[in-house]
Amino acid sequence: MKVVIFAGGYGTRISEETVTIPKPLVEIGSMPILWHIMKIYSAHGLNDFVICCGYKGHMIKKYFLDLFHRSNDITIDLRTNAVEVRRVATEPWRVTLADTGLETMTGGRLKRVRDYLGDESFCLTYGDGVSDIDIQALIAFHRKEGAKATVTAVRLPGRFGALDFAAESARVKGFREKSAVDGHLINGGFFVCEPSVIDYVEGDATVWEQEPLHRLVAEGELAVYHHTGFWQNMDTLRDKHVLQEMWDSGEAKWKIWDRPVVADDIGAAPKATAR
Repeated sequence: MKVVIFAGGYGTRISEETVTIPKPLVEIGSMPILWHIMKIYSAHGLNDFVICCGYKGHMIKKYFLDLFHRSNDITIDLRTNAVEVRRVATEPWRVTLADTGLETMTGGRLKRVRDYLGDESFCLTYGDGVSDIDIQALIAFHRKEGAKATVTAVRLPGRFGALDFAAESARVKGFREKSAVDGHLINGGFFVCEPSVIDYVEGDATVWEQEPLHRLVAEGELAVYHHTGFWQNMDTLRDKHVLQEMWDSGEAKWKIWDRPVVADDIGAAPKATAR
Protein backbone atom coordinates (compact mmCIF):
# COMPACT_ATOMS: atom_id res chain seq x y z
CA MET A 1 0.00 0.00 0.00
CA LYS A 2 1.29 3.44 -0.94
CA VAL A 3 1.45 6.40 1.43
CA VAL A 4 0.72 9.89 0.08
CA ILE A 5 2.10 12.81 2.10
CA PHE A 6 1.10 16.44 1.56
CA ALA A 7 4.39 18.36 1.66
CA GLY A 8 3.83 21.40 -0.54
CA GLY A 9 2.39 24.16 1.64
CA TYR A 10 4.09 27.41 2.60
CA GLY A 11 4.06 26.73 6.35
CA THR A 12 3.38 30.40 7.12
CA ARG A 13 2.61 29.82 10.80
CA ILE A 14 6.13 28.60 11.36
CA SER A 15 7.79 31.15 9.09
CA GLU A 16 10.75 31.44 11.47
CA GLU A 17 11.84 28.12 9.95
CA THR A 18 10.13 28.02 6.57
CA VAL A 19 11.66 31.21 5.26
CA THR A 20 14.67 29.05 4.35
CA ILE A 21 13.37 25.47 4.14
CA PRO A 22 10.02 23.78 3.44
CA LYS A 23 8.03 22.84 6.52
CA PRO A 24 8.45 19.04 6.10
CA LEU A 25 12.23 19.52 6.41
CA VAL A 26 12.01 21.36 9.74
CA GLU A 27 14.02 19.17 12.08
CA ILE A 28 13.12 17.39 15.29
CA GLY A 29 16.12 15.68 16.84
CA SER A 30 18.33 16.51 13.83
CA MET A 31 15.96 14.75 11.41
CA PRO A 32 13.16 16.34 9.31
CA ILE A 33 9.63 15.85 10.59
CA LEU A 34 8.93 14.24 7.22
CA TRP A 35 11.45 11.53 8.12
CA HIS A 36 9.68 10.96 11.46
CA ILE A 37 6.31 10.53 9.68
CA MET A 38 7.79 8.08 7.21
CA LYS A 39 9.40 6.11 10.05
CA ILE A 40 5.96 5.73 11.67
CA TYR A 41 4.52 4.20 8.51
CA SER A 42 7.63 2.12 7.91
CA ALA A 43 7.35 0.63 11.41
CA HIS A 44 4.02 -0.80 10.24
CA GLY A 45 5.47 -2.21 7.02
CA LEU A 46 4.51 0.61 4.63
CA ASN A 47 7.57 1.74 2.68
CA ASP A 48 6.26 3.07 -0.64
CA PHE A 49 5.78 6.83 -0.43
CA VAL A 50 4.46 9.52 -2.78
CA ILE A 51 5.49 12.97 -1.59
CA CYS A 52 3.42 15.90 -2.91
CA CYS A 53 5.98 18.69 -3.22
CA GLY A 54 5.34 22.38 -3.80
CA TYR A 55 7.00 25.22 -1.88
CA LYS A 56 10.78 24.71 -2.02
CA GLY A 57 10.12 21.20 -3.30
CA HIS A 58 13.58 21.04 -4.87
CA MET A 59 15.02 20.95 -1.34
CA ILE A 60 12.93 17.89 -0.46
CA LYS A 61 14.12 16.20 -3.65
CA LYS A 62 17.73 17.03 -2.81
CA TYR A 63 17.31 15.67 0.71
CA PHE A 64 16.31 12.25 -0.61
CA LEU A 65 18.87 12.28 -3.40
CA ASP A 66 21.58 12.84 -0.78
CA LEU A 67 20.13 10.57 1.92
CA PHE A 68 21.86 7.35 0.83
CA HIS A 69 25.35 8.83 0.82
CA ARG A 70 24.68 10.90 3.91
CA SER A 71 23.58 7.80 5.82
CA ASN A 72 26.62 5.68 4.99
CA ASP A 73 30.41 5.77 5.15
CA ILE A 74 31.90 6.41 1.74
CA THR A 75 35.31 6.56 0.11
CA ILE A 76 35.77 9.06 -2.72
CA ASP A 77 38.64 8.64 -5.17
CA LEU A 78 39.16 12.15 -6.50
CA ARG A 79 41.48 10.90 -9.23
CA THR A 80 38.78 8.80 -10.86
CA ASN A 81 35.65 10.39 -9.38
CA ALA A 82 34.66 6.94 -8.07
CA VAL A 83 32.55 6.61 -4.93
CA GLU A 84 32.66 3.45 -2.83
CA VAL A 85 30.02 2.87 -0.15
CA ARG A 86 31.78 1.38 2.85
CA ARG A 87 28.82 0.78 5.15
CA VAL A 88 25.30 0.30 3.87
CA ALA A 89 22.65 1.31 6.40
CA THR A 90 19.62 3.05 5.01
CA GLU A 91 15.83 2.95 4.99
CA PRO A 92 13.86 0.39 2.91
CA TRP A 93 11.90 3.17 1.26
CA ARG A 94 10.75 3.77 -2.29
CA VAL A 95 10.03 7.48 -2.61
CA THR A 96 8.24 9.21 -5.48
CA LEU A 97 8.77 12.98 -5.33
CA ALA A 98 6.09 14.76 -7.35
CA ASP A 99 6.08 18.47 -8.16
CA THR A 100 2.40 19.25 -7.56
CA GLY A 101 2.64 23.02 -8.02
CA LEU A 102 3.39 26.03 -5.88
CA GLU A 103 -0.18 27.30 -5.42
CA THR A 104 -2.04 23.98 -5.69
CA MET A 105 -4.43 23.16 -2.86
CA THR A 106 -4.40 19.83 -1.00
CA GLY A 107 -7.09 18.21 -3.15
CA GLY A 108 -5.35 19.35 -6.29
CA ARG A 109 -2.08 17.87 -5.07
CA LEU A 110 -3.78 14.52 -4.54
CA LYS A 111 -5.29 14.63 -8.03
CA ARG A 112 -1.90 15.40 -9.56
CA VAL A 113 -0.36 12.19 -8.16
CA ARG A 114 -3.24 9.95 -9.30
CA ASP A 115 -1.09 8.18 -11.89
CA TYR A 116 1.37 7.08 -9.18
CA LEU A 117 -1.24 5.39 -6.99
CA GLY A 118 -2.61 2.53 -9.07
CA ASP A 119 -5.99 0.98 -8.28
CA GLU A 120 -5.46 -0.02 -4.66
CA SER A 121 -6.32 1.64 -1.36
CA PHE A 122 -3.75 4.16 -0.16
CA CYS A 123 -2.84 6.02 3.01
CA LEU A 124 -2.82 9.82 3.07
CA THR A 125 -1.52 12.25 5.66
CA TYR A 126 -0.03 15.67 6.24
CA GLY A 127 3.69 16.43 6.32
CA ASP A 128 3.61 18.01 9.78
CA GLY A 129 1.93 15.61 12.21
CA VAL A 130 3.23 12.67 14.24
CA SER A 131 1.39 10.06 16.28
CA ASP A 132 1.66 6.64 17.89
CA ILE A 133 -1.33 5.51 15.86
CA ASP A 134 -1.57 1.84 14.91
CA ILE A 135 -1.54 2.15 11.13
CA GLN A 136 -2.36 -1.51 10.52
CA ALA A 137 -5.38 -1.30 12.84
CA LEU A 138 -6.48 1.83 10.96
CA ILE A 139 -6.23 0.02 7.63
CA ALA A 140 -8.11 -3.00 8.98
CA PHE A 141 -10.86 -0.72 10.28
CA HIS A 142 -11.15 1.01 6.91
CA ARG A 143 -11.52 -2.31 5.14
CA LYS A 144 -14.10 -3.51 7.65
CA GLU A 145 -16.19 -0.36 7.26
CA GLY A 146 -16.11 -0.44 3.46
CA ALA A 147 -16.20 3.36 3.15
CA LYS A 148 -14.47 5.27 0.38
CA ALA A 149 -12.34 7.09 2.95
CA THR A 150 -11.51 6.90 6.65
CA VAL A 151 -10.27 9.85 8.69
CA THR A 152 -8.49 9.54 12.02
CA ALA A 153 -10.16 11.53 14.79
CA VAL A 154 -7.99 12.83 17.62
CA ARG A 155 -8.78 15.07 20.56
CA LEU A 156 -7.15 18.47 20.87
CA PRO A 157 -8.40 21.75 22.37
CA GLY A 158 -9.15 24.66 20.01
CA ARG A 159 -7.57 25.82 16.76
CA PHE A 160 -8.83 23.05 14.49
CA GLY A 161 -12.12 22.21 12.80
CA ALA A 162 -14.11 19.70 14.83
CA LEU A 163 -15.79 16.54 13.56
CA ASP A 164 -19.45 15.82 14.21
CA PHE A 165 -20.53 12.20 14.38
CA ALA A 166 -23.28 10.20 16.02
CA ALA A 167 -22.23 8.22 19.06
CA GLU A 168 -23.58 5.02 17.52
CA SER A 169 -22.05 5.61 14.10
CA ALA A 170 -18.67 5.31 12.45
CA ARG A 171 -19.59 7.85 9.80
CA VAL A 172 -18.77 11.53 10.04
CA LYS A 173 -21.87 13.76 10.05
CA GLY A 174 -20.10 17.03 9.30
CA PHE A 175 -17.32 19.50 9.98
CA ARG A 176 -17.63 22.47 12.34
CA GLU A 177 -15.43 25.49 12.74
CA LYS A 178 -12.99 25.48 15.64
CA SER A 179 -13.99 26.79 19.04
CA ALA A 180 -11.85 28.40 21.71
CA VAL A 181 -13.38 26.03 24.26
CA ASP A 182 -13.33 22.96 22.06
CA GLY A 183 -12.42 19.62 23.48
CA HIS A 184 -13.97 17.92 20.47
CA LEU A 185 -12.50 15.42 18.06
CA ILE A 186 -10.61 16.88 15.13
CA ASN A 187 -9.26 15.74 11.80
CA GLY A 188 -5.86 14.30 12.68
CA GLY A 189 -4.98 13.27 9.14
CA PHE A 190 -3.84 9.65 8.80
CA PHE A 191 -6.49 8.84 6.19
CA VAL A 192 -7.03 5.60 4.33
CA CYS A 193 -8.67 6.11 0.95
CA GLU A 194 -9.94 4.31 -2.09
CA PRO A 195 -8.77 5.66 -5.48
CA SER A 196 -12.34 6.74 -6.25
CA VAL A 197 -12.04 9.64 -3.77
CA ILE A 198 -9.88 11.44 -6.32
CA ASP A 199 -12.96 11.74 -8.52
CA TYR A 200 -14.30 14.16 -5.90
CA VAL A 201 -11.46 16.59 -6.66
CA GLU A 202 -12.23 19.06 -9.44
CA GLY A 203 -8.79 20.58 -9.95
CA ASP A 204 -5.83 22.44 -8.48
CA ALA A 205 -8.03 24.88 -6.53
CA THR A 206 -9.87 22.12 -4.68
CA VAL A 207 -9.14 21.85 -0.96
CA TRP A 208 -9.28 18.21 0.15
CA GLU A 209 -10.79 19.18 3.50
CA GLN A 210 -13.64 21.11 1.87
CA GLU A 211 -15.79 19.87 -1.01
CA PRO A 212 -14.36 16.33 -1.34
CA LEU A 213 -14.70 15.49 2.35
CA HIS A 214 -18.06 17.23 2.62
CA ARG A 215 -19.39 15.22 -0.33
CA LEU A 216 -18.09 12.00 1.20
CA VAL A 217 -19.85 12.95 4.45
CA ALA A 218 -23.11 13.66 2.61
CA GLU A 219 -22.93 10.26 0.91
CA GLY A 220 -22.09 8.42 4.15
CA GLU A 221 -18.73 7.42 2.70
CA LEU A 222 -16.39 8.96 5.30
CA ALA A 223 -15.69 6.64 8.23
CA VAL A 224 -14.00 7.80 11.42
CA TYR A 225 -11.29 5.91 13.27
CA HIS A 226 -10.82 7.01 16.88
CA HIS A 227 -7.24 7.33 18.05
CA THR A 228 -7.00 7.99 21.77
CA GLY A 229 -3.23 7.90 22.02
CA PHE A 230 -0.61 10.50 21.22
CA TRP A 231 -0.99 12.98 18.36
CA GLN A 232 0.78 16.29 17.78
CA ASN A 233 1.16 18.47 14.74
CA MET A 234 3.89 21.03 14.11
CA ASP A 235 1.89 24.07 13.12
CA THR A 236 3.89 26.74 14.97
CA LEU A 237 7.34 27.28 16.44
CA ARG A 238 5.87 26.49 19.85
CA ASP A 239 4.71 23.11 18.53
CA LYS A 240 8.21 22.43 17.24
CA HIS A 241 9.67 23.20 20.66
CA VAL A 242 7.18 20.84 22.31
CA LEU A 243 8.20 18.01 19.97
CA GLN A 244 11.89 18.78 20.37
CA GLU A 245 11.62 18.73 24.17
CA MET A 246 9.86 15.36 24.02
CA TRP A 247 12.59 14.00 21.76
CA ASP A 248 15.41 15.34 23.93
CA SER A 249 13.87 13.91 27.09
CA GLY A 250 13.44 10.46 25.58
CA GLU A 251 9.64 10.82 25.74
CA ALA A 252 8.93 10.98 22.00
CA LYS A 253 5.74 8.92 22.05
CA TRP A 254 5.59 8.74 18.25
CA LYS A 255 8.97 6.97 18.11
CA ILE A 256 7.39 3.56 17.69
CA TRP A 257 10.07 2.17 15.40
CA ASP A 258 12.35 1.30 18.33
CA ARG A 259 9.79 -0.91 20.05
CA PRO A 260 7.60 -3.84 19.00
CA VAL A 261 4.34 -2.81 17.36
CA VAL A 262 1.48 -4.04 19.54
CA ALA A 263 -2.04 -3.01 18.49
CA ASP A 264 -3.44 -2.68 22.00
CA ASP A 265 -0.36 -0.72 23.06
CA ILE A 266 -0.26 1.99 20.41
CA GLY A 267 -3.51 2.00 18.52
CA ALA A 268 -6.24 0.73 20.77
CA ALA A 269 -9.18 -1.04 19.22
CA PRO A 270 -11.44 1.28 17.19
CA LYS A 271 -14.31 2.50 19.31
CA ALA A 272 -16.62 3.42 16.47
CA THR A 273 -19.41 1.17 15.27
CA ALA A 274 -21.19 0.75 11.95
CA ARG A 275 -22.88 3.27 9.63
